[in-house]
Amino acid sequence: MTTTINTLLIANRGEIALRVIRTARRLGLRTVAVYSDADATAPHTRAADVAVRIGPTPAAESYLSIPALLAAAKETGADAVHPGYGFLSEQADFARAVIGAELTWVGPPPDAMDAMGRKDTARKIAEAAGVPMLALSAAGAPGSVGSFPLLVKAAAGGGGKGMRIVRSQDELASSIAAARREAAAAFGDDTVLLERYVERGRHVEVQILADEHGNVLHLHERDCSAQRRHQKVLEEAPAPDLDPELRDALHEWAVRLAREVGYTGVGTAEFLVEVGNATGSAGGAWFLEMNTRLQVEHPVTEEVVRVRGERIDLVEQQLRVAAGEPLGFAQDDVAVSGHAIEARIYAEDAFGGFLPQAGTATRVRWPEGSAGRDGVRVEAGIEDGTVVPAAYDPMVGKVIARGADREAARRGLVAALDATAIGGLVTNTGFVRALADSAAFRDGEVHTAWLDSHPLPAPDPASAMVAAAWTVAAAAAADGGDGWRLGGPRADTWVELDDAVLRVSTARGEVRRAGGPPTSCRAVGGAPVAASGGPTSDGLLALDGVTERFTVDVGPRLIEASTRGHTFRFVRPGASSLAAAELSDGMVLAAMPGTLASVEVRDGDLVVAGQSLGVLEAMKMEVALLAPAEGVVRVRAAAGDQVAARQVLFEIEPTPQEQEATRG
Repeated sequence: MTTTINTLLIANRGEIALRVIRTARRLGLRTVAVYSDADATAPHTRAADVAVRIGPTPAAESYLSIPALLAAAKETGADAVHPGYGFLSEQADFARAVIGAELTWVGPPPDAMDAMGRKDTARKIAEAAGVPMLALSAAGAPGSVGSFPLLVKAAAGGGGKGMRIVRSQDELASSIAAARREAAAAFGDDTVLLERYVERGRHVEVQILADEHGNVLHLHERDCSAQRRHQKVLEEAPAPDLDPELRDALHEWAVRLAREVGYTGVGTAEFLVEVGNATGSAGGAWFLEMNTRLQVEHPVTEEVVRVRGERIDLVEQQLRVAAGEPLGFAQDDVAVSGHAIEARIYAEDAFGGFLPQAGTATRVRWPEGSAGRDGVRVEAGIEDGTVVPAAYDPMVGKVIARGADREAARRGLVAALDATAIGGLVTNTGFVRALADSAAFRDGEVHTAWLDSHPLPAPDPASAMVAAAWTVAAAAAADGGDGWRLGGPRADTWVELDDAVLRVSTARGEVRRAGGPPTSCRAVGGAPVAASGGPTSDGLLALDGVTERFTVDVGPRLIEASTRGHTFRFVRPGASSLAAAELSDGMVLAAMPGTLASVEVRDGDLVVAGQSLGVLEAMKMEVALLAPAEGVVRVRAAAGDQVAARQVLFEIEPTPQEQEATRG
């Protein structure tokens, strides 16, 4: 019996809500978004045909409130509910409530969700289906599991919560207690289990699709071994370097599980494959758990799976199955073409303990549509001006690259992340870019525990600082309107960023930090550089012969420079970080007309490089005049003087010692 779906309510937010809306609109369905107070202006609320407030910011009073969601469905005339992932997507009680309200539930049967949603009951299903599992026992009885190390894991839920690795008997009691507390807080159930911990394992999962007419198919597999603290970072399809016999066994096991539990819709069976034993032996792979929902990483499957030569849309398949339609194709119609890799973009400090971040994304540039970015897909939940609240999961988007083979997809992902720049908000974009670019990931050496023992080095801000200084100098030229080239100023300009002083000279094509060697700098392709307070600068710079893309935002007090996915923030000290002075044979010149507001040295003083000599008021800014080198200063103008552009203000002469050495 088929059901007609006309209006679909998406009980979620962010990028997954936008993803579901996109497919629903293509199918001609009316869409309803829901939002909390924190998301009143979020992109998903504007994308839907109708948006309904369901409560205040706390998730318990909004996105986790079943009464509020059902009331929104009734108010808008929705006849179906899609849960997305996270929040209530794996809560059987929510599914029952939706069905009880005579709405169509876009998900698996509630009984199947109950059975597979807990690791202990899922094991019984797996045993009945003849699927291998790791030895496991209830907490407090580790003898049946074997020797250490052990893994303590929550019986309910997932996502790495309620999970601890135990390497000795001394750690066992405290680890169980900590896991119980975390599980209770996250899932309302403190039941934990013990299983043998596999030190070097790969996370391989099989995508399942089943209908109400007895058809159960697999859509091949994904590898999600790149994890940090049990959270997936990079995902790919198909799983690389997997023995064909083992691959076939995983597919068969996943289908058996789905049949055994009476599953319908989209689901994922997760397996652990021991590194070094993935040779087809059943002893090298074990069932972990089943996710009874659409997975975050579903795009990589959509990018490589072909049904009779056509792409598959898993959200569309969910909607069709929920409406009672048969799949319309068989296992032999399913094939894989190419390779795809996905990077999750989180608002988190990847080099500061992976702590979640919140704030406003002042500038967001995704790679989709960029030149040379064929095969790149973006699932984004933020845009310029989006506020990312601290109340919810910090994932803000996903970048997916497809290629003819794994290496082509990997290179495409690195290039796509190079073209991704997010300002105003700390994200892990640079971290996932560095991981995708690493030799370990390229060579397939990354297992589930690899990142925990191989931390990636923090990025060096040096090149970003050079790009920022170059852009600041060009912004000064544009603001002054003195005919300087868009690629940079005509003569030397001094720039302060944080505690550094940099000298920019496009005449020589270099940027020099005070006391350090010069960095050669050249704009590639004549890309314009933005003026202060104007549009974002985005272009290529060749630094010491290495060409990189930089996105630089010049603000009155803060500069953000993005490159290779990393965004660096530099403070402009004082009233302005722009040192509006030029240098010519030791002379400090006014870069633009203005007033010499103050003189901070006396004629004949010994000064050091970067020392403030005075302040020039120009273009409604106060700008510092800095000594370009160590020497004796000669003051050539008085405080209060009106000065012309390129007028000599100070002159730096060699010290007596330098003069003596020269004569000698």
